[in-house]
Amino acid sequence: MQIAWIYGLIGGLCIGSAAALLLLGTGRIMGASGIVGGLIDGSGSNRGATVAFVAGLIGLPALMSMGGWHGDTQASSNVALLVLGGLTVGIGTRFANGCTSGHGVCGLSRFSLRGLVATIAYIGAGAITVTLLRWGLGL
Repeated sequence: MQIAWIYGLIGGLCIGSAAALLLLGTGRIMGASGIVGGLIDGSGSNRGATVAFVAGLIGLPALMSMGGWHGDTQASSNVALLVLGGLTVGIGTRFANGCTSGHGVCGLSRFSLRGLVATIAYIGAGAITVTLLRWGLGL
């Protein structure tokens, strides 16, 4: 029996719950790129909460990995490609004034037109990129 879809369901519930808790508790939108960017450039309003968020973002997967849980991500083993992809996504989120959690999860749940347009743009760009990389480079 294939139950891999359950990981996406659980992850989505966790992300949605975290976004709701942050909004209800602090009144802030959970946009991961904005939170991480605020830590890097010092523009974050609540440094303690920002550090806690980033620590959880990095720490929980690290703890799970040390505990022997390894999810099948199907990510490339090419480190240079992973770094290039990460930098490209980071730059893109700055141009879009947000990321998938800010626009996709929080923006769409608040019926934001800006969130809808951004979500359509990054999903479309991702689909085109994957298609071109698989077709053109065989990745």
